[in-house]
Amino acid sequence: MSSTILVSGATGTQGGAVARVLLDHGHSVRAMTRNPHSDAARALSALGIEVVAADFDEPASLRAAASGVDAVYAMGTPYGSDAETEERQANTLLDAAVAAGVGFIVYSSVASALNDSKVPHFESKARVEEHLATLSVAHTVVAPAMFTDNILAPHNTEALARGHYAFAVAADTRVQQVAISDLAEFTALVFDDPQRFAGQRIELASSEETGAEVADALSAALGRTIEYSEVPLETIEASGNDDLAAMMRFLRGPGYTVNIDALHAAYPEVGWHTVESWAREQSW
Repeated sequence: MSSTILVSGATGTQGGAVARVLLDHGHSVRAMTRNPHSDAARALSALGIEVVAADFDEPASLRAAASGVDAVYAMGTPYGSDAETEERQANTLLDAAVAAGVGFIVYSSVASALNDSKVPHFESKARVEEHLATLSVAHTVVAPAMFTDNILAPHNTEALARGHYAFAVAADTRVQQVAISDLAEFTALVFDDPQRFAGQRIELASSEETGAEVADALSAALGRTIEYSEVPLETIEASGNDDLAAMMRFLRGPGYTVNIDALHAAYPEVGWHTVESWAREQSW
């Protein structure tokens, strides 16, 4: 089923990946951004994606952006603001989509958001899910685990250049991750067949590795030795980033609990990545 889909966050990593894969699946894509003249917006436009200006803090602009589309991919991030701001902006977008007459919404939440994680941005996404459930619109929640692509963050790539991969869990602690490309492929499946997925909340993970296994996978992909080192939790707590510290406590404790085997068996067409297969596709 081909649709016209509004994608929020389309000039970012997650939204941009979703927009491109939706285009590959034959959908018409409208990308929402505050700055339609940015390099990222121009790159989307060059692919044939319609770029529209809208601001999360201007409901009228959101309604205009959602006018005439069949569906919306709604996402947000607490990074750059805070969890409360993300929650408010996400709810504003959802309300605007309903007001514009959109028939289907996919909301990007986070795995374990409903599990009393005590992570502020997990809990704020859970409240957005609660709000979405009160709206008279068909919807699906996709809930990804931690992104494998976080390995590409500048502080990580700088450490990798020195032969180290550092993370704030013990070397033998298993952590579930999802490649953004896998999230995008799965999201396209949802938009391809909304009736199949409407009313569902689906948690996503591509792989589950220990920190030591991630270092070994990066060594294999990069062709040089990468050593794992544990960042002390106290270092994260001392940084003043309470949300990040709470997330690291969560990963050191219960962690994500996606049934990876069942997920991959149900949706093999996604082509789920391990850290090593993901790393071999990056342009290091």
